[in-house]
Amino acid sequence: MELRVVELFAGVGGFRIGLEGYPKAEDSNYKVVWSNQWEPSTRKQHASLVYENRWPKANHCNRNIEEVIENDFDQIPDHDLLVGGFPCQDYSVATSLKNSKGLRGKKGVLWWSIEAILRQKEDKAPKYLMLENVDRLLKSPATQRGRDFAIMLSSLNTLGYAVEWRVINAADYGMPQRRRRVFILGYHKSTELYKRLKAASKVDWLKSEGVITKEFPVKDDFSNTSSGIINADVQEVSDGFNKNGTLSPFQNSGVMIDGSYWTVKTNSKYDGKRTVLEDILEKTEDVPKEFFISPEELGKEKGWEYLKGSKRIERTNSQGHTYIYSEGGMVFPDALDAPSRTIITGEGGKAPSRFKHVIFKDDRYRRLIPIELERLNMFPDNHTKLDGITDQKRAFFMGNALVVGIVKKLGIGLAEAIDRKESEMALTASTN
Repeated sequence: MELRVVELFAGVGGFRIGLEGYPKAEDSNYKVVWSNQWEPSTRKQHASLVYENRWPKANHCNRNIEEVIENDFDQIPDHDLLVGGFPCQDYSVATSLKNSKGLRGKKGVLWWSIEAILRQKEDKAPKYLMLENVDRLLKSPATQRGRDFAIMLSSLNTLGYAVEWRVINAADYGMPQRRRRVFILGYHKSTELYKRLKAASKVDWLKSEGVITKEFPVKDDFSNTSSGIINADVQEVSDGFNKNGTLSPFQNSGVMIDGSYWTVKTNSKYDGKRTVLEDILEKTEDVPKEFFISPEELGKEKGWEYLKGSKRIERTNSQGHTYIYSEGGMVFPDALDAPSRTIITGEGGKAPSRFKHVIFKDDRYRRLIPIELERLNMFPDNHTKLDGITDQKRAFFMGNALVVGIVKKLGIGLAEAIDRKESEMALTASTN
């Protein structure tokens, strides 16, 4: 079995690596038949350049996906699986929730590119979906907690898809980075997986039978599972879902089918090998000198130690009101015997920052180098290394990327679920 894949918002190819392997594994169940990467805010398309360099024979498109859909829709081939980490700037944890514009934001509207492809493909729509976003999606915006996710569920239900979702912290399952993201799997009503989910106990699906939970087990009694109904009218969802609600109805795990959803807060269950920050580090002698931090840089005014430490600062806003801004201290330097903190897009560059990683190894302080950031996302070494691509840009790529290991496990689980159902059908046919 080989599923044809379309990869949207491809970045530097995290979904492709997770599903196909790099180089492509001979026994892979997936083949990317078309990919799209477009960054509207830059003239030079750095991520697309890396993608094209790593897959020089790929059917890759470096154009605005909205324009492709509107003017050249036939360019998008028929496919079995649609994947994408659709733009999450409007939900980013770097922005306070009250300022998050969600699906109504400038880049959030690109969700509708996914919806348009599914809708315009009609009877040739992909059978399966695998999508990724920041976990803030489940509870944005502040005035209608969960509205944005409800809009997505309503849209997908109208298009004939069942959905299961889970917020996964990669480090909870032995991976080297603490990175929490919501992963969404969709099954078209024409598939056996849809029919299997429809017939199943939804609690059992969340507990042990679902595609996600088989790969990412949980340890819960599920007594607090709640349920609800999503309006089929997307406009009504947009205008009225959970109006002024203080809490989102969507927990970190859930399923939706035929407009009804079941959701519960789950906790990870994992007893395997764990990778920590120290495991992915290069030898000190192989680190370029510009990544080391001098004692003067550590302690200077507003240097690394100041920015990483706790502080209380008197500030005045634009209306002349004086207030105290405070923030707690961070672990400094970063612990080597634990998974790393989440990589952010501002990870690169020499300037001191509260959020950049700093380690102390062999009696020296230093920042992480690009190959180490790639390893934290489980990319191949030097995947983003290319003439004309700066170390700072490479760090930016990894701040935007996903943890490849999660996609790999989900891909394995999805393929096994499809194969298992096909095998059951073949066995039934042979005995009749």
